[in-house]
Parts: sequence; structure tokens; C-alpha cells
Amino acid sequence: MPGYEQQGLPVPSLNYKTLTYHCNALSSFYATLFTVAVLHVTHIFRITDIMNNFGSMMTVAMIWGWAVSFLTYYITIWKGQQMRMSGNFFYDFWMGAPLNPRIGIVDLKMWAEVRIPWVLLFLIAVSGACKQYEDYGYVTPNMAFMVLATGLYINACAKGEECIPQTWDMYHEKWGFMIIFWNFAGVPFTYCYSVVYMASHDPSTYRFSTPVYVALYALLLTAYYIFDTSMSQKSRFRMQMQGITKFRKAFPQLPWSIVKNPTFVQTEHGNRLLTSGWWAYARKINYTADWFQSLSWGLCVGFVSPIPYFYPVFFLVVLVHRCGRDFERCAMKYGEDWKKYCDIVKYKFIPYVY
Repeated sequence: MPGYEQQGLPVPSLNYKTLTYHCNALSSFYATLFTVAVLHVTHIFRITDIMNNFGSMMTVAMIWGWAVSFLTYYITIWKGQQMRMSGNFFYDFWMGAPLNPRIGIVDLKMWAEVRIPWVLLFLIAVSGACKQYEDYGYVTPNMAFMVLATGLYINACAKGEECIPQTWDMYHEKWGFMIIFWNFAGVPFTYCYSVVYMASHDPSTYRFSTPVYVALYALLLTAYYIFDTSMSQKSRFRMQMQGITKFRKAFPQLPWSIVKNPTFVQTEHGNRLLTSGWWAYARKINYTADWFQSLSWGLCVGFVSPIPYFYPVFFLVVLVHRCGRDFERCAMKYGEDWKKYCDIVKYKFIPYVY
């Protein structure tokens, strides 16, 4: 599929070489949607079959997650391309052996992160909505909420794909079981519990009043806006520091996606820590917004079952743990410059609160 060419950050383990990423997730996503629509209307593969065979498909995804993890690990070692190995098999298999595994121009890490989990999750939500329509003759506002929520998320990932090479995941984290299995099976088949619940229960069990629906949609859209624009601000700040001034403008480009004349803390290490835009208010403002999105995915079914809250609870644990690691690493890496940065950006997650 056609795509946008983007240079990544200099990779220390590759002697600060920059890699070129072929960003075609957006065209791939819409080509996938077109294909799914054709298969559905021609009855070759009904989209409702995803929900009707949810357990079987989840099992296949888990098998693929394990298979790709083992293949990647052993092929990398066979080629002698493993990096930063500890010598402990279980740890190395979990974290991965390769840093930037590629097949031609396809970067497998980015392919797995953008092409698989969120697309599958969106299709599961659409499948739930179609099943609900077939069963009841209408789609509830709650199910429509999940179609919107998952659609916004995959579209954000696809339209801002050129920002992904600037992230820690791409230029530092290796491709191992932790990421592979979670992208293949974890994200699509656990973050969708609210969809599965709604597709298998009568809508009367989770019907809300109009004001509650308004509040729910407002929470989602507000959190999404902060998430989308904060991620864009940080990634494009990094691009600006590389001398990149022209940015792709895939739909939709939201107001305040780029900070003009950004302020920052220049570290002795050479990096620059952004202190403008959303990043003037909290050090992990993107995580905060992302978590509130996840919370809304549970709230859309109310409190009839704890199972749809797996995602926000699990995600909270992941984010708190990851932030602790990040802040500890930054304190060691930047020293006094990190203290200076923390004096400017005082709050970790919630501005003026924490």
C-alpha cells in the first residue's frame, strides 16, 4: 500500500543510525475496511462471525502469538543478530532478541503495533454492533460508543504513524514475546470485554439516561483530544529537534497538535525535555488521557459486571509501573537536569493534583 516515508530517531545500538519507516497504516486500514465490507455483503465472511466465533479466533491469535515469538527469537539467534542479551533464556525470550526486525521495507515491530491489535479490536466492536442489530433490530448507544472509541483509537494510530518511530518502543525496546503476544492476542481479545458483554446480554441490563450518555461521550472525546494532541506535540517536537519541519497532515488534524516555538530543558546528555503545550502541565499527560479513555470503555456498560473493567485496571497497573521505571531511568540519566525539569513540570499525571 502507498505510504509516507519517515526517518526514525538515531538508534544508539546501531551507532546512531536512523532507519526509514514506510508509514502506510492508514491506507492499509481503509483497504481492510473495504475488504471486510465486501466479504460481509457478499456473505463470503459475515462480520458477525467474529463475535459468533470469538473463542476460536482468540485461540488462533494466541497460537500465532507464541509461534511468531519463538520463530523471531530463534531466527535472530541463528543469524547472529541478537542484541543486549542477558543470558537468561526466559528473560531474553520475554524481552526479545532482535531490535529492528525487518522484511524488506516492512518494520515488523511497527507492523505488529499498528496493523494488527487495534484493527482487530475495531473489527470486534463492529462485529458486536452488527450482531446486536441482527438480534434486536437496532444498535444501542453503548455499543455505538465502543465502535466510536475503538475507531478513534485505530485511526489515531494510523494517521499519526509517522510519530511512532520517535517513541521508546521503536528505537530501544526489542521485539519479544511481551510485545508480540500482546499485539497478536492481548490487546484485541481483552480490551473488548465490554463489547463481548453487550453482544451477549439484553440491552435493558445496561441502558442509561440521556444525561449519562452525554457525560460518557464527553469523557471519551475530551480524553481522546488530549491523548491525540499531546502525543502529536511530543513526537513532532522530537522531529523538529531532528530538523524535520514538514509534517504529514492525515485526517483529522486537531487544533494544538504542534507546539510553535516550544520551550524545553536542554540536558547535558544532549536530549531536550519538552515543557510546552500539554507537557507544561504534567510529565505523563498522555498516559493520563489514555487511561481515562480506557476507563470510559468500562463505564459504557455501567456496573453490571466487573469483567469490562479489566482493561482500565490492568492498564493502570501497567502505566504506574512503567512511569516508575521511566522516572527512575530519567533521574539516573539526566541527574540535575531532571531535577530542573521536575521543578518546571511539577505534576506527574494530573495537573495541580498529582
